[in-house]
Amino acid sequence: MPGERYWEIDLARGVAVVTMIVFHSAFDLDFFGVLPLDVSGGVLRMLAYLTASTFIFLVGVSFTISYARAAQRLDKRGLTLKYVRRGLKIFSYGLVITGVTWLFLPNVFIIFGILHFIGIAILLAPFFARFDTEKLLITSIAFLIAGYAASLISGPWPLLWLGIRPESFASLDYVPILPWFGLVLVGMAVGHLFYPDGKRAFLLPVAEPAFARPLEFLGRHSLFIYFLHQPVILLLVAVLAPGAVTGFW
Repeated sequence: MPGERYWEIDLARGVAVVTMIVFHSAFDLDFFGVLPLDVSGGVLRMLAYLTASTFIFLVGVSFTISYARAAQRLDKRGLTLKYVRRGLKIFSYGLVITGVTWLFLPNVFIIFGILHFIGIAILLAPFFARFDTEKLLITSIAFLIAGYAASLISGPWPLLWLGIRPESFASLDYVPILPWFGLVLVGMAVGHLFYPDGKRAFLLPVAEPAFARPLEFLGRHSLFIYFLHQPVILLLVAVLAPGAVTGFW
């Protein structure tokens, strides 16, 4: 079926949603002084990187499946418009996050976070859609190397999206094209290998296991949960530690 979802992908995204909530809960507890937690290093920092990496990798896998299916029913113009609209839509969600964080946390507001990145990644991905697995992997390595090089230099604010930032830059979330788009390309390579033409090329149970269903639900609604989870966490912090959030303002 053109719109068939693969439960293993939703499951992986659902696990990432859970780890995202865990990390952001820990971050908020530390940020508002409720619990002294090391969110800038150790296990929690590794959890943050693992969460972001999972979401970004799955962008590549999901794009490959979606593009293969869309290419079977859309002409070139329709295919282009589909991903331009989708990319700009998600990027606009990122701008909402920019506005909210600028309003409440102006010293560390999010300029180019994960939603900005995913929006741009969706705009860029069609240019690599016809690459075979080998070319995708080679290109991903180039992005990773370029990302390392970009991290060694500083530059003006307009280059933030690329991975070059001023020395004084600080943000709650920063996911530049270099090196992170390289991970999208790895996901696309995996998509080509395991989901050629948008179809699963390996055997799994037709019906997902029962234990996976709650996580799949989270995975299918990850964008909605992304917007909802922080207000819920802040409400819980305010209830459990009266004055922590309101006292911060």
